[in-house]
Amino acid sequence: MTPADWIEHRRADGELLGWMRADGEGFRVFDLLGRERTSPDAEGPMDWLEAEELLEDLGMGYLADRWTLRLPDGSERPVRIAEAGADGITVVADEFGAASAVGANPERFRLPFPVSGELVPR
Repeated sequence: MTPADWIEHRRADGELLGWMRADGEGFRVFDLLGRERTSPDAEGPMDWLEAEELLEDLGMGYLADRWTLRLPDGSERPVRIAEAGADGITVVADEFGAASAVGANPERFRLPFPVSGELVPR
């Protein structure tokens, strides 16, 4: 569940791209996984238009990337994101691209929102 003070930002077609949160005179940006994406080079929060532009530029393509899931026992699994939303993130095991195979029934893992360090880009 997103915090009450997060403001949705959607594309022109209505698809959710992420959220902005007021911080003093500016805004912080969060992606669909709940990770803060405000530029680390920024001296502080961004203005409204910069925050919107960042989310537009970020888009949703990163959701299709390959990821690594770090399991509690310390092992790692290659995964792909199947679903992402404020109610949680579902990833599927993707050893050797198996998640994309027709008829595959890959192992699924449900992660809390916002996602933390257990899910990292490959």
